[in-house]
Amino acid sequence: MVAKVTVTEGEFAGWQMYDLHGTFDQVVGPFYFKPDPDGRMRCAFRAEPKHMNAGDRMHGGCLMTFADISLFQTAYQEMEGASGVTVSLDSTFIDGAYVGELVEATGEVVRAGKSLIFVRGQINAGERILMTFSGVIRKFEKRGG
Repeated sequence: MVAKVTVTEGEFAGWQMYDLHGTFDQVVGPFYFKPDPDGRMRCAFRAEPKHMNAGDRMHGGCLMTFADISLFQTAYQEMEGASGVTVSLDSTFIDGAYVGELVEATGEVVRAGKSLIFVRGQINAGERILMTFSGVIRKFEKRGG
């Protein structure tokens, strides 16, 4: 299991992230998360030059990666410590983010069954909606110890 780390300084102090050294998530991140007062998970990152495309707007692949990570954070409670994979991820691009902007995702679980979890969410930069997404996670049964 990947360890959660609580950030202790800087802009994201008090947020959590995963210790993902040597993974794709580390290359494109860091991505942070914390629960809102209503219990829903909020995910965020600060847009950097490495997240941009040749047109100086955030690369769609970066937004989709962030949506995929947000999908799992939104479904965290329903995962019950089990692992899973993304079965589908649908996205609608609405606007682009720019270097320096705070990019945040929020979402909700639409339905959670024994093995499938349906999630929808939205990615914003301030008041601007950048992307909406919906996806399905296939949850694996936890293995016995």
